[in-house]
Amino acid sequence: VLTHTQNVVYSTMDQLKQLLPDSFWQETLAAEKALRRMEFGLPGFGSLMMYGGVMLGAYVMMEQLRFKMKRRTKSGKGIPGPSLPIPFLGGLIEMVKDPYAFWERQRLYASKGVSYNSLFGQFIVFVTDPIKCRELMTVNDPEKMLMVLHPSAKNILGKKNMAFDHGPGHKAIRKSFLSLFTRKALSVYVQLQDGIIRRHVTEWLGKHEGEEIEIRTLLRDLNLMTSQEVFVGPYLDDPETKEKFTAAYLAMTEAFLAFPLCFPGTTVWKGRQGRLYVVKVLEQCVKRAKVYIQKGGEPRCLVDFWVAKCLDEIKEAEAAGEPAPAHSTDHKMADAMLLFLFASQDASTASLTWTMALMADHPEILARVRAEQYAVRGKNLDTVIDGEKMNELKFTRQVVKEILRFRAPAPMVPQMTYTKYQLTEDYALPPGTLVFPSVNAACLQDFEEPLKFDPDRFGEHRKEDLVHAKNYLVFGAGPHYCVGKEYAINQLVTFLSLMSTTCDWSRRRTEDSDKWKYLPTIYPHDTFITLHKRKDHDKDVAKVIDPYAGKP
Repeated sequence: VLTHTQNVVYSTMDQLKQLLPDSFWQETLAAEKALRRMEFGLPGFGSLMMYGGVMLGAYVMMEQLRFKMKRRTKSGKGIPGPSLPIPFLGGLIEMVKDPYAFWERQRLYASKGVSYNSLFGQFIVFVTDPIKCRELMTVNDPEKMLMVLHPSAKNILGKKNMAFDHGPGHKAIRKSFLSLFTRKALSVYVQLQDGIIRRHVTEWLGKHEGEEIEIRTLLRDLNLMTSQEVFVGPYLDDPETKEKFTAAYLAMTEAFLAFPLCFPGTTVWKGRQGRLYVVKVLEQCVKRAKVYIQKGGEPRCLVDFWVAKCLDEIKEAEAAGEPAPAHSTDHKMADAMLLFLFASQDASTASLTWTMALMADHPEILARVRAEQYAVRGKNLDTVIDGEKMNELKFTRQVVKEILRFRAPAPMVPQMTYTKYQLTEDYALPPGTLVFPSVNAACLQDFEEPLKFDPDRFGEHRKEDLVHAKNYLVFGAGPHYCVGKEYAINQLVTFLSLMSTTCDWSRRRTEDSDKWKYLPTIYPHDTFITLHKRKDHDKDVAKVIDPYAGKP
């Protein structure tokens, strides 16, 4: 062991001699001679400290040199970022302690569209240029670059989950998903969403009317129940199983917020065990759905629509003498449903929270939403919102699209490079770089007054969603573009529609209210809401829904 240590130190010193000035070696010559005289003797504490200090210093210097080379551009300059990242840790402590400040600093570094930093020795690049963000999201090539998730993602979701998939199999399953979001399917879902939201809002008023609450947890529970009932509702009918299912799913969610260590007793381990239970239950749901559809049943939830599509695909494969699609097995379908639950949970919960906060902060916009609700839905507000009504709520939909632009829930889509990638004419990403295309930065550029909350930008008279389509990266781009986009928007439109006509609410603002909280999607730092049942339906209702209607 000592001989090996000597060899490592000698080798390190030889490399450093080429990099460091002679004055440094004159000061350490005595130490080097002492080391060479040591041979196989057991070193004392002072010697060990010296060897450790030399090796530590060598590592720090090599790390700094490595970062300097990685950030170097063709023109000889370095991409902006910290002049000297903290050794070993980089920006890790700040990112964990105050992620808002860390990423905001990265955004400010990236004045020309790109910046760098270090996270626990990992070289990272933060990209804010909208065109480059879109480009990076569309690569999805195992030889060039792939999307990466949380360090514990494979433990929590499973190594073979489609979140880590690419290639023909990934394309085939995404094509199969198209049947889940047809107009007919979305109409079924929105009626289920309507009933679930009404039930929860009634419960909130019964328990908390007139009381200040941090509403984020209530919205999380609402969204969790919505996902369960819309996706597999008729088959998750045993109360005990449903309770265990919910607990297991929440264990998975908490695991994404925990330190990435997976061994018995850790939060990640509990999340992994939760996943095994959730997938087991979902497999039973898929089996029951296949029996129901094969008997001629009409689709009642998302898994029914997908089972109907998969059964058709199996028949087509049999007729062609080909094997059934790989994604049509009970386990594969359950595994995909697991990802659906996650995709619909955190991001939608964050957007529901922003909806409550932003409508409280912009009562003039909420007044116009109410005017549209009464104009479209009439006085009978108990009538279920269906697909037809949904299409008429144009301004409410504009508000939802602006909420998503103004505070995109998934702030970044990290990618890992596996080869040199030419990002700009002057800079190429080195292999092994963790790249963060910033969705938020893209959405807060180029639009007219981009830092202003303004739903009218998506109206017929401005059409900024078309003019600046390249910037609107809320639902991603390329192979991982969100197939459930319309479902997510409908969830928010339905929620805002029902809340605006059922409740009045106010928000207590604090000095931190304008900050963001990363969980890991972004939320308002606080959302202290006070709810009251809406009794006067003429109160706080705008006289004009669209002030630009009829104007050139």
